[in-house]
Amino acid sequence: MDPKTLAQELTDAYASRTTVAAPSSREGGIDLDTAYAVEAAIARARRSGGHRTVGWKVGYADKDAWRALGLETVAWAHMYDDTVRYADWNDATLSIGAMVAPRIEPEIVFMLAKPPATNDPIAVLEATEWIALGFEIIDCVFPDWKCQPADFVASRGLHAALVVGEPVYVEPENIAKLALELSAFTLRLLRNNELVEEGAGKNALGSPALCVGELADALKRREGETLQAGELVSTGRLTTSLPIAAGDTWIASLSGIPPSSLTLRVT
Repeated sequence: MDPKTLAQELTDAYASRTTVAAPSSREGGIDLDTAYAVEAAIARARRSGGHRTVGWKVGYADKDAWRALGLETVAWAHMYDDTVRYADWNDATLSIGAMVAPRIEPEIVFMLAKPPATNDPIAVLEATEWIALGFEIIDCVFPDWKCQPADFVASRGLHAALVVGEPVYVEPENIAKLALELSAFTLRLLRNNELVEEGAGKNALGSPALCVGELADALKRREGETLQAGELVSTGRLTTSLPIAAGDTWIASLSGIPPSSLTLRVT
């Protein structure tokens, strides 16, 4: 498949809210190299259209998934200035009217102050300005959400929006403690004041900080890129992905790390 042609097809499908066959299901299929070329073509087109890339989203932050799907590391895609928004005092509203089949994932978001020196959690936190609780909203133009990792990458990581809660700044004297907390915290996810799922930091590759380190290494190996100061990294889901609908109110509350809760009202 020609990456530029497929990039335009997928962009048009999202814009028109039209489902299309997953590239992996088509004759000849698609490999990860081609998928990343498609994702890069989308990023170039969006930059040409006046948008900025502001960071990265991580997918498949689960080593069991790696074994099942034949992956060697996480997958990733760009995030943009028009897809990332910040909550007001941990309370936000998001319209999903332009989306096809949106789902929600609570995640921990990192704002980098500099490139991490190594993939160790301590080094990652030393390179981090702040962390926050976030809601990653994903959307899929493939029928019944059936897709493989290469489809995920080619369709911009399924990224539709990221809602970021109030930042908690990383203080040097607290880094060792925070590194431990990031692997041990728990999360409760409520929809319309009813508990729908519980999650934990360990669900994101053992720790969200480890996800940032893994992404840094993977980008260097595949793209020759380095994470940069001022970039956001959304570090992988803490629960399963759950469908959302207009009228929902979602609340994620944390126990064990400072970002306490985040509310999202869906319209």
